[in-house]
Amino acid sequence: MTRTERRALLVLRPELGASATAAAADALGFVAIVAPLFTVRPLDWPAPATRPQAVLMTSANAARHGGSGLAALIDLPLYAVGDATAAAARAAGFTKIHIGHEDVEAIVAGARRDGVADLLHLAGRDYRAPMAAQLPIERRLVYAADAVTSLPEPARAALPGAIALLHSPRAATLFATFVDPSRLSIAAISPATRDAAGDGWRTVAVADRPTDASLLAAAAKLCDHDG
Repeated sequence: MTRTERRALLVLRPELGASATAAAADALGFVAIVAPLFTVRPLDWPAPATRPQAVLMTSANAARHGGSGLAALIDLPLYAVGDATAAAARAAGFTKIHIGHEDVEAIVAGARRDGVADLLHLAGRDYRAPMAAQLPIERRLVYAADAVTSLPEPARAALPGAIALLHSPRAATLFATFVDPSRLSIAAISPATRDAAGDGWRTVAVADRPTDASLLAAAAKLCDHDG
């Protein structure tokens, strides 16, 4: 029996991504507990006044909830952060997809190197903008992720001793308000997410890349540490 087997893993991201993460975690021997901290819903959004050179997506939810407005953009190059975002964009009809596996700053820098003069960022209401404006970015808010007001019961039932997967800085900040950090371990998908979680956790691991596979690998390392 490996140390990951039967270890409770809190999957706190919204659906549809939560179910995909849970399936991958189960396959590794974790007991995945799906307890989303956010409910995602589409927003009405106006088309840009001028046609952009390319589209930027930093979350798969932009493609999943962008609605009919995406149809006018699917022939444009699309810059996606992460494989999940790229897969959702492909399912929405985009074909000229450039994938970045780091962060929004890196993918914007890549677009600039490709000669893109401006981007349309299809984002969530609580988006993170690039820290440095490397080229003009127009933004449309196409979905909202509404936060829960308390930790979902499935997650509460698994405390303490569980490992929490934190997929975003916003999730990390919210989760920290619901629990006693000293009794829990966390695996964060990025350094920014780890920083947002604050201090005092039992153990902490950070994914090497912002992907589910790397995040689950980080969680497995926590099992080795705690074992």
